[in-house]
Amino acid sequence: MLLRRRTEAPKPNIHRPITYESPDDDDSRCEKCGSGDFPDELLLCDKCDKGFHLFCLRPILVSVPKGSWFCPSCSHHKRPKPFPLVQTKIIDFFRIQRSADLTQKLTPDNLRKRKRASGLVMSKKRRKLLPFNPTEDPERRLQQMASLATALRASGTEFTDELTYVTGMAPRSANSAVLEKGGMQVLSKEDIETLNLCKRMMNRGEWPPLMVEYDPKEGFTVQADRFIKDLTIITEYVGDVDYLNNRENDDGDSTMTLLHASNPAQSLVVCPYKHGNIARFVNGINNHTADGKKKQNLKCVRYNVNGECRVLLVANRDIAKGERLYYDYNGYEKEYPTEHFV
Repeated sequence: MLLRRRTEAPKPNIHRPITYESPDDDDSRCEKCGSGDFPDELLLCDKCDKGFHLFCLRPILVSVPKGSWFCPSCSHHKRPKPFPLVQTKIIDFFRIQRSADLTQKLTPDNLRKRKRASGLVMSKKRRKLLPFNPTEDPERRLQQMASLATALRASGTEFTDELTYVTGMAPRSANSAVLEKGGMQVLSKEDIETLNLCKRMMNRGEWPPLMVEYDPKEGFTVQADRFIKDLTIITEYVGDVDYLNNRENDDGDSTMTLLHASNPAQSLVVCPYKHGNIARFVNGINNHTADGKKKQNLKCVRYNVNGECRVLLVANRDIAKGERLYYDYNGYEKEYPTEHFV
């Protein structure tokens, strides 16, 4: 990944004499660590001209922003304003079915209706994906949804739970799993039913038991709000679908591979910046430390679902309540810079 250094702030309206920087100038050093090393990763504030290493900032930046950037002191960054804990506002924000009553307590009888009946005859054993298990307490479910709404609103993202195809980007017809280099694993009919069950539950306001929290070091994070079993579907990675070639110079840190085609011009990515869901807030592990790899509790898997590419985040082990969710950002291309992740 090519990182560019912004070497000067925007020019003011008044004339300023041209000056030449020496290697020892203060503005060539990081305000956090005091080092002038790694100049290609030193970012200058567009207001005060002070320098900061990308990896010294909290949250860490993975690349130099394309537009203006202001340091924490100049941006006066504040904690995101919480989304109102009001059922009608939450229903409207997430476009939940109007017939849904989010105050209804989920009973064991209700939950049993969602489980598929299985036959007694078993052939070859296969590990099946599991639907998520919503929190029974309606008040807590509202808090979970409000936490995501807070993060989406602070990020300027409109909620969607499906891949979106926008005019001027890749059309839906371009999303063809047969184009995947080396082939893509096919999601079984039974697992497709499980995925569709998860989608139907979300349409009714019965969401996965997850809370989005803001951490000063990591930014928005996602944590389990109840015990989650291994192989549970957490969410689908969604957003605007575009050609990879159109996004090679983007400064976004959440772009996800959707289709790795033999012909690079046909490769697709998911861009969850204008439209997205909770998946964009799940953090990545540090691939360069043993402790970082131990944090991983999700896997990111691309499936052929009825001929189209889809990306799912699935639990790869049992997850305890209160545990933060992490997956490997470098599960495929090995190109994401994670060496400075917490």
